[in-house]
Amino acid sequence: MSDWSGILWLVVLLAGNAFFVGAEFAIMSARRSQIEPRAEAGSVRAKTTLAAMENVSLMLACSQLGITVCSLLILNVSEPAIHHLLAGPLSAVGISDDIAAPATFVLALLVVTFLHVTFGEMIPKNISVSTADKAALLLAPPLVFIGKLVKPVIFSLNWLANHIVRLFRIEPKDEVTSSFTLEEVQSIVQESTRSGLVDDQTGLINGALEFSAQTAGRIMVLRDALVTLQTAATPVDFERAVRRTGFSRFVLADDSGNLTGYMHVKDVISIPQESYQLPFAESRVRSLVNIGMDDEIEDALATMQRTGSHLARVISPDGGTRGVLFLEDVIEELVGEIRDATQATGLRRLGGQGTGED
Repeated sequence: MSDWSGILWLVVLLAGNAFFVGAEFAIMSARRSQIEPRAEAGSVRAKTTLAAMENVSLMLACSQLGITVCSLLILNVSEPAIHHLLAGPLSAVGISDDIAAPATFVLALLVVTFLHVTFGEMIPKNISVSTADKAALLLAPPLVFIGKLVKPVIFSLNWLANHIVRLFRIEPKDEVTSSFTLEEVQSIVQESTRSGLVDDQTGLINGALEFSAQTAGRIMVLRDALVTLQTAATPVDFERAVRRTGFSRFVLADDSGNLTGYMHVKDVISIPQESYQLPFAESRVRSLVNIGMDDEIEDALATMQRTGSHLARVISPDGGTRGVLFLEDVIEELVGEIRDATQATGLRRLGGQGTGED
């Protein structure tokens, strides 16, 4: 092989090394949320990219195999060519062969290392990380094709690597993690708010992010703090309680203190005047759905929505009733304090007793 052929192979191998490095970082950095819409629109390239992201372990094995092969060949092919090209000028200036031989080897090694690290590693890595989605769509399909050609090799290497990783009690992943954790999103919002990129004066964004961290037991109204009516209460008793407290919903309790249901002011308005002195009909009393104290607030909200209940009985692990969760309080965890015309002016709200309209 001539010296110039060696230089040509150096360029080809650097390009190959750059391709495998770029593909590796692109697949690791790309976000599924940016690729999936293209795949759903029918893009074959996007579908292939998603397949690569779902089999990231095999794709990384293919990339590493390509990088290793290219790196070894670069040194073996290009070093002799550069060595010979540099030996002539050194001899021409009168440097003896004993000195020229090690000097040209060191120079060739430095030149190859510089080209390999700069053009074969750092530049493609930076480009892929900066434009991850575009780079993944461009580089993933040919990498998948190469992976199919050398599948037996990379499958064996990947199987061996995964079993070695498991020896350290670490479970290898086959799919790229393409979502942020709750803590990461909260950190992004806080930093964006500080820098002025996001305006969250109402706290709506932070409220939504912290929503999942709440449990029913943390925002419920304790049993002893509830303003209740007896099951034998009449619409007249209800109206008196509304005038006294400003609340629009009241839980009904029997003589033993068990919570049997609840009534809303709208239910009382529809009662005929001649029945105002009679206890509420059982058919008019709204039921309380049961939820656990440790239920996450979004799960409690889903249960209340599914059953159509605006109030939920919060049950402790031992089966006792610890309090009541109001739908209004759940919503306020997300959007902040809710006030409406049914709330009496100047009255202090007692922990979600139900001042809001449903």
